[in-house]
Amino acid sequence: MRTSVYSQEEILHWLALRMVPGLGTIGTLRLLESLKSPEAIFRASASELEAAGLTPAQAKAVSSGYSFDDALDQQSKMLAAGAELITIHDLRYPQRLRDIFDPPLLLFALGRAELISSHQIAMVGTRRPTPYGIAASERLSADLARAGLTITSGMARGIDTAAHRAALAENGNTVAVFGSGVDVLYPADNRKLYSDIAKHGLLLSEFPMGTPAYPQNFPVRNRIVSGLSLGIVIVEGAQHSGSGITARLAMDQGREVFAVPGNITSKMSWGPNLLIKDGGAKLVSEWSDITNELPLAVRRDLVSKAQQKVLMEGIDPASALPEPTPEEPLKALCRKLLSYLKPDIPQQLESLLETFEGVSSSELIGALFDLEMSGMVRQLPGKNFIKVW
Repeated sequence: MRTSVYSQEEILHWLALRMVPGLGTIGTLRLLESLKSPEAIFRASASELEAAGLTPAQAKAVSSGYSFDDALDQQSKMLAAGAELITIHDLRYPQRLRDIFDPPLLLFALGRAELISSHQIAMVGTRRPTPYGIAASERLSADLARAGLTITSGMARGIDTAAHRAALAENGNTVAVFGSGVDVLYPADNRKLYSDIAKHGLLLSEFPMGTPAYPQNFPVRNRIVSGLSLGIVIVEGAQHSGSGITARLAMDQGREVFAVPGNITSKMSWGPNLLIKDGGAKLVSEWSDITNELPLAVRRDLVSKAQQKVLMEGIDPASALPEPTPEEPLKALCRKLLSYLKPDIPQQLESLLETFEGVSSSELIGALFDLEMSGMVRQLPGKNFIKVW
């Protein structure tokens, strides 16, 4: 393991190693385990390479050095696009992804590379969603993004696109994993979304720059979507859809699998409904169904970051609550709730609705959500709420 700062020469060696024909990921990882670095691999003799586990043909392909021509081309395309390289030896490379059966050797990153190490939830589903599927994806993605989770998907049409857009609309974080090079826009009608994610989120791919969006690349890509994530949410999909394949990959990787139930008469609901029926996925009806299943350390980290964010925005529970401004209706309601709730007397949701006349149920739930994720309010069974501070 080393720092994430690579010289151009080191990047060139990593790219050349990636471009050696016939050298798969598993074989390359074994080679790196034996010889430690790409530079050492290219300095080794053919006999040393064979002793490290390569076939004579593979050893010849490495020692010939022909892959450096392709590597130079890749390096030029990366510089032109503003992309950077994250290698499996990079400190930024997530341990979750490193632990899967066949982790990618390299990741080409365009945008905020630090997001690769963030707490991620994958949101996947059909390319032909119903209005219900779009609404469910947008709602869950927005709520989870507000809770501090990064929404990861594949930027395909349909559910993927809805998930990315909803996260960005909340000024949240999102990662798009490509089945092409990160410099190849696919699908073409997502041009604005591509630009927005490159600016505010992260575009990621294991495929070299300029690689077209071949159909066979997408199932390969899906193992990265699930591998990066703490869990995966399936929102609509036929029984044998790509989202179902991703769900199975997630199960194999030991990830949490969630599914949004749908209309039993809709083919687009067969996939998630079957996953729930067979016990392969947990039913999701709201964001807390997902966050409640996350590891305790992750939940504590999310609460800590949410507290800092809320305090920086001026909601300080340790001091007198300032007068709200007309432009801050949600913050104003948060302040009122904090003043009203007690740490030892639970208040039922229906009771709160009666107390705060003129406030809709969605507005009240939204404010309670903000306070709950900030750690200032706790929800008890039966939709009861108490003040934590």
